[in-house]
Amino acid sequence: MNTLRIVVKVGTSTLTGGTAALNRQRMLELVRQMARLHQQGHELVLVSSGAQAAGRERLGFPNLDRSVPAKQMLCAVGQGRLIQHYNDLFDIFGIVIGQVLLTRSDLDHRTRYLNARDTLLALIERRIVPVVNENDTTATDEIRVGDNDNLSALVANLLEADLLALLTDQPGLFTADPRRSPDASLIAQVNRVDQDTLALAGGAGSGVGTGGMRTKIQAAQLASRSGVTTVIAAGSEPDVLLRLVAGEPLGTRFAPVVSHLESRKRWLLAEQPRGAVVVDAGAAERLRTRGASLLPVGVTAVEGEFERGEPLAVRGPDGAPLAHGLTNYSSDDLRRVRGVKSHQIIEILGYSYGDAVIHRNNLVLLA
Repeated sequence: MNTLRIVVKVGTSTLTGGTAALNRQRMLELVRQMARLHQQGHELVLVSSGAQAAGRERLGFPNLDRSVPAKQMLCAVGQGRLIQHYNDLFDIFGIVIGQVLLTRSDLDHRTRYLNARDTLLALIERRIVPVVNENDTTATDEIRVGDNDNLSALVANLLEADLLALLTDQPGLFTADPRRSPDASLIAQVNRVDQDTLALAGGAGSGVGTGGMRTKIQAAQLASRSGVTTVIAAGSEPDVLLRLVAGEPLGTRFAPVVSHLESRKRWLLAEQPRGAVVVDAGAAERLRTRGASLLPVGVTAVEGEFERGEPLAVRGPDGAPLAHGLTNYSSDDLRRVRGVKSHQIIEILGYSYGDAVIHRNNLVLLA
């Protein structure tokens, strides 16, 4: 079995089992499945709703208005309680978790985007399961992602996941609302999301969460454009995650429109370079023929002013365009380390964002 990078999104209705409180038995069952996949070598990221529900439960289910401050207050109370439940449950299986709170601005701002990615990858590389949620206690209408369906798609894109599993209280996408139409049938496969697909979705779901089927379709659309396979399935289905990863046709599967590589290439080629680096003949040859990363030792000149994470043009020693890529270092830092061995970076800068100026996964050759 190939090792997969899997983002699992769990909605509030799935965690509560349709009640007002978190269902520990349901949570344990989902954690058990993720633990099994983790033990099989797969890489897991959990995007979990439920902070508001946990906060309401902790406060004795108070009768509050639906204002943003009230919701943020509930999240402030519930977030710690939710993560403690996950910590206790994953600990049964000897798995360490790490909490990551994100807002839209973290994923829109290039440097913060890279920092979020680096943190998540560092956790994954150490076999720690990141538990991600929107930072509801500080997010505002202008910066919040708005629901964890879209947040999970952004995380799947960020990490170039193989599978995004959206677990909900419905078995998948139907031709009509199954709660109102007895003739509704499950749609097993969606090859491309269009307006007709979105029209199949109703409004908000169960009332205990913020997302409905429409947000799940939007998330699937975003993920598919990033090269990620997405499945909407019922979180209550026995062994749903294990069966999905085994290839069983459950729920509604949304096929990726492009591959990860094609998605990255399209973005890098379309993005206007903020600056440029000139490389020596040896580095140019390694980039062209060996699929290598660009190391500082091969950089002979730095042109323009740019920050870490911005797109750069890479030019050969004759000035001819060679590649586009995302830089791990700012122009100021790069001028200080150009021409040196990678192990000297931390000696010169006092810190390091890795051995490469541009990693091969973030570099596209122009010829």
